[in-house]
Amino acid sequence: MAPTELQSTQVDLAGLMTVLGGHLYSTPAVAVRELVQNAHDSITRRRLEDDGFTGGRIDVTSDPASGTLTVRDDGAGMTREEIDRFLATVGVGYTRGLRERSDELIGQFGLGFLSAFIVGERTVVRTASYQAPDSAYEYTSTTGERYSVEPCAPREVGTEVELTLGADHRELADRAVLAGVVGRYCALLGLPVFVNGEQVNADAPPWRAASEDVVVHPIQARKQALAFAERMDPSFRPLCTLEVDGGGVRGLLWIQDVLTYGSWDNRRLAVYVRGMLLDDDARDLLPRWAGFVSGAVESDVLTPTASREDLQRDDAWEAARTALHEALVAGLAKVAAEQPEAWARVLTRHNEGLLGAALADEQLEALLADQLKVPTSEGDMTVRELVDGGDGRAHVGLGTGGFEEMRFRALKRPIATGTRYAVVPFVRQWCGARGIDVVELGTSSGDRALFERVQLEEAAWLAEQLTRERQELVPARFEPAEMPFVLVPDREAELKARLEADEARERIASAALHLAREHTATIDGTYDARLYVNVDSPVIAALLEAHRAGQDVEVALDLVRAVLALMAAGERETRAEVDLLGALSGVGEAVRRLL
Repeated sequence: MAPTELQSTQVDLAGLMTVLGGHLYSTPAVAVRELVQNAHDSITRRRLEDDGFTGGRIDVTSDPASGTLTVRDDGAGMTREEIDRFLATVGVGYTRGLRERSDELIGQFGLGFLSAFIVGERTVVRTASYQAPDSAYEYTSTTGERYSVEPCAPREVGTEVELTLGADHRELADRAVLAGVVGRYCALLGLPVFVNGEQVNADAPPWRAASEDVVVHPIQARKQALAFAERMDPSFRPLCTLEVDGGGVRGLLWIQDVLTYGSWDNRRLAVYVRGMLLDDDARDLLPRWAGFVSGAVESDVLTPTASREDLQRDDAWEAARTALHEALVAGLAKVAAEQPEAWARVLTRHNEGLLGAALADEQLEALLADQLKVPTSEGDMTVRELVDGGDGRAHVGLGTGGFEEMRFRALKRPIATGTRYAVVPFVRQWCGARGIDVVELGTSSGDRALFERVQLEEAAWLAEQLTRERQELVPARFEPAEMPFVLVPDREAELKARLEADEARERIASAALHLAREHTATIDGTYDARLYVNVDSPVIAALLEAHRAGQDVEVALDLVRAVLALMAAGERETRAEVDLLGALSGVGEAVRRLL
């Protein structure tokens, strides 16, 4: 046996290994992916160059006791010269020269093998080339900076990389951990990959199976797609799946079976390039409104970054993003048309998120506008139902407080809860497209639509008797006549006060705060609330008539004040300021005096 030769890698690796381990790769587990990737490309090379080759298999094994991990393939192997050329020269790999002959190759930058030294304290490579199958060699190195090569016992054509894992990375030898890592990275790889004897990518993804000229019943196809989705993302059960095929990407998206609220962002997209996982969180490829969507897609045109854990933002990336958006909207429309039960669950789970989505996307708005519901004082309902219940107008409350809800309950008219996510802009958009008026309670325009102001000589006297500081009394006519008054907080004045508060500077960006204050500068803000007194109310009419006749109305006023206080005690903004026991006592005292 020839004496061992000590060779030097043809670049100083000290700094480079720090970059690879600490900055380029997000996790040491990426080293396993890189070695499997090299094995894949070696098999692809042999298929191109060795006409008699019919194999193609990758085996990953581990020994927890000794802390070793081995990646074995039956690919092209390496000659003695190729070991020096490809293992010891940074940035040089055989893959680059083959890329013009095959689009199935994964490697790109010639850095993959160096990742072995991130997790291994000793690396051994045993290889035999198909070009010289009777000659086998063993490469050994501890740091990657110096290595030895010597002939070894004959072996099958192919390559075996054995890592003795460092103390910090011994968990990769754990059989369950290793199966999870390799199964995640290689789920879509076209070659069979085995981890300790068990194949981790036996099931082809649904879109590949569909192209194999096998007739599958639509219901069975849905079950297969749902099973694939649940396997790929066990965090959320899928409600339904949506096909993706365009813009250089193929795959599946699915709607998560979990309740979402407002602008939650649970987007999750796994992107595989030539069968190998490249980015497990490529959420930026999905629309920002799709916070309830997961997916897995593969592509041969997306370009990885040097770490192969992210995608370059190029024209192919933009095309893929457009295709995913179109597939999502078209897929939702298809589910709505063909799977009514699944569609009903989608609307139930994600109604609030879809409200915001419809605002952000015209195509989605066209699909969802008449199906989404908004919360109202009478329960959830569509905007059409809100308008029908409001005598042809949509009524929206911009906060809590006041007697708006009490009045509208008496009239049996619903009020949309405008404090909930996306409700106000969605109602505005829906009604604006159809020429329907929106009445926003507590605003000057809303009040004009709801209350017919009238002149009343006794207005100043009533204000003195019934209003508190920063409340304006407004004589008006409104339904129902049985309601003597309605206290309406001024929502515009509330907004002005919030924006002018000192703490607003800490919560709102200065530019946005400046623009907002330019708007609120036009708001009067003199009054916090308006007490609309119903001149058609029998109570108010009797009180005014007695006052005009010079009668003593103090007991009646006490009773009216007590009722007003009791009504205010039920409102969030005013309840802290109301003496509830005093109001109840006032009612009792007024009744006693009347009797």
